[in-house]
Amino acid sequence: MHSNNVIYFDNAATSWPKPEETLQAMEHYLRHVGGNPGRSGHRHSLDAARIVMNAREAVAELFGIQDALNVAFTKNATEALNLATRGLLHPGDHVITSSMEHNSVMRPLRALEKEGLELTVIPCSSSGELDPADLLPAIRRNTRAVYLTAASNVTGTLMPLKEVGMLTREKGLIFCVDAAQAGGSFPLDVTELGIDLLAFTGHKALYGPQGTGGLYIREGLEKDIRPLMMGGTGSRSEFEEQPDFLPDKFEAGTPNTVGLAGLEAGVRFVLRRGVASIRAQEQELAGHLMNGLRTVPGLTLYGPEIPSRKIAVVSFTVEGLSPAEIAMALDEQDMIMSRPGLHCAPSAHKTLGTFPVGTTRFSLGAFNTAEQVQTAVKAVARLTATARRKG
Repeated sequence: MHSNNVIYFDNAATSWPKPEETLQAMEHYLRHVGGNPGRSGHRHSLDAARIVMNAREAVAELFGIQDALNVAFTKNATEALNLATRGLLHPGDHVITSSMEHNSVMRPLRALEKEGLELTVIPCSSSGELDPADLLPAIRRNTRAVYLTAASNVTGTLMPLKEVGMLTREKGLIFCVDAAQAGGSFPLDVTELGIDLLAFTGHKALYGPQGTGGLYIREGLEKDIRPLMMGGTGSRSEFEEQPDFLPDKFEAGTPNTVGLAGLEAGVRFVLRRGVASIRAQEQELAGHLMNGLRTVPGLTLYGPEIPSRKIAVVSFTVEGLSPAEIAMALDEQDMIMSRPGLHCAPSAHKTLGTFPVGTTRFSLGAFNTAEQVQTAVKAVARLTATARRKG
C-alpha cells in the first residue's frame, strides 16, 4: 500500500495510507449521494443523513457510548477541546491538567486563565508519567474539571485514566479526555473509565480523513455547555434560537458528510481488525524499534521504557544532530517520514528536558511492518555514525 517504498512513520500527525474502504466510502458519497443531511426531504438528503448517523453509531460502538446522539461531530479534536473548555468553563472555576498536554488543551485553558479561570498543571515524571495521587492535593472547593490526554503525542505515554476517572467521580468533577492519539490505537470505554467528555479526531488512528472529529458529551452535561457556533441545524427551523438538544446544539452548518462517510469506514476498519489486535501489533513494533534505537551510540530515547506503558510513539534525540537535521536526512536519503520539533506540546518537552529543540518522533500505525522498523533503525545508526565521524 505504500507508494515508492516510502516508510511512513508520522501516524501521530495523521495516519497514512488510509484503508481502501475509507477511500471507497468517500467516493461513493460524492458520486452517488451528494445530498445535504437533514436539509431536504428527498432521497439523496435522507441517504446523506443515514451516512452521518452511521458514522455516529460507529464512533459510539468504538468508545462504549450508550447513545450515539451523545456524539457531536466537529472538524477535529482541537475544535472538540475548545467546545469542552470554552463552552463549559466560567471565570472563577478551577481546573486541573497535566504537564504533558498538547496545545489543543493548554492554549484554550491559558486563554481562559486570562479571563479569570484558575489553572493547576500537575508535573509529570521525566518519562511523562502522571501519578494519580498528585491530583488529590490539587483539588479545591471551586475545582470544576480535570483535563487529561489519554496518551502523549510526544512520547506515547499512557495516562492513568481509570484511577483519575474514579477520583473525579468520587469528587463530583467533570473528567475530559483528549483522545486524539489514543482513539483507535488503545481501548477506551467512556462508561468504564468514568469519562464525561471525550474529544477525538478522525484522521489519526481512526483512519478517516482530515477535517473530521468530535466530542462525546455525557447525557445531561450538554445543558452546561455553550455552543461555539450557532446557525442552521435542519431541525426546529421555525425558531430563531439554537436547539438545546444533542447533537444539534453543537452542529450548526452543513457537516463534512463526505469526511464522515470516510470516518465511518475508517472506524469500521478499526472495529473489524479490533483495537486490541492493532494495539498488540503496534506495541510489538514499538518494542523492536526502541530496542534497535537503544543500540545506537549517542542516541537518547524519551518516555516509558516498556512498550505496554505507551502507544507506538517513539521520540529520540542524537548527540551532535538537531531533530530537524535527522528528519530531513531520513526523508532525503531513506524516504522515512518522521516529525521533528516540539510537536505542538511545549509543556511536554519542558517535562522531558527537550525544550526548546524538541525531538525526532517516529509514530507507527496499522500499516507499518517489522521490515520498515529494521530499515529505520539502520538508517538512524548510519546517520549518527556519519555525524560522529564529522564531529
